[in-house]
Amino acid sequence: MPPESATWLLLITNLPGHKPKLRMRLWRALKAAGAELLRDGVYLLPNSVTARRAFSEQVREIHSGGGMAHLLHVRADSPAQGESFRALFDRTGDYAKAAARLTAFKREFGKLSEPEARQRLAALRREVSALIGRDFFPGKPREQMEEALQDAQTLLDARFAPDEPGASDREITRRRAREYRGRTWATRERLWIDRVASAWLIRRFIDRKAKFLWLERIEGCPNSAIGFDFDGAEFTHVGTRVTFEVLLASFGLELDPGLARLGALVHYLDVGGIPVAEAPGVASIMAGARALQPNDDGALLSVMTTTFDALYAAYSKSPPA
Repeated sequence: MPPESATWLLLITNLPGHKPKLRMRLWRALKAAGAELLRDGVYLLPNSVTARRAFSEQVREIHSGGGMAHLLHVRADSPAQGESFRALFDRTGDYAKAAARLTAFKREFGKLSEPEARQRLAALRREVSALIGRDFFPGKPREQMEEALQDAQTLLDARFAPDEPGASDREITRRRAREYRGRTWATRERLWIDRVASAWLIRRFIDRKAKFLWLERIEGCPNSAIGFDFDGAEFTHVGTRVTFEVLLASFGLELDPGLARLGALVHYLDVGGIPVAEAPGVASIMAGARALQPNDDGALLSVMTTTFDALYAAYSKSPPA
């Protein structure tokens, strides 16, 4: 809920009739911001820093296009009027539509390939994320939608990435990279995002001469190998951290800004949490690469290495948006 939700912002506009492009830009921007229409040319948002910024941008846009715009800070005249304003922002119907699309996805799930399933779920996540950004008075519908999305993610992972490791509550201890050079590292076959990103991290920043074993069964892990991303492995999930993040912390790499941003991306793709803008695209690339290399995890790592090299370079040179 916005911090000043007891007060409201009104945007009053009067646009030139011969500027249809300006009218369309205004409509799209205000819709994206979650503004509601009180009457022709009058828009409402709960008062917040973000709302004021959104409306102020449109005031400048309208003025530059030759129109008139005023931004007013108001209070509801009565509790009843305040409730009527809040009712304008009830997103229950929007969540219901998203839930219906999620139900359709689950109904068709068994017929979808992995790339199709992950792309469909990623699109639903983007839709719900945008809806959450416009949900200024969240309640049960949002909670139910988030839980339903997580259930769908669990269903997808159970089919395409079974046996993901559980989290442990042990402490993360600092390791010396020189003690892990030229070693054999082992993880479960059929790599998905945390395992392939961790393998990339190992080879790029921890053990440049690393050799990898892709295990059909974790019980087959040799005693001499260093296990990662499975229950009982030397490096696996700890608390809320995924294996990639545990490796960062273990080898003192978490302060590298590029790796830290990659960690946030891997975390979101592996277990959810705070959305990352690039996540749907990376998930699609990963699913497509795995479809092209269904039985060769070494080749899959080679393909994805280019992607992670590029992401690391971009993340290292540019600040977060």
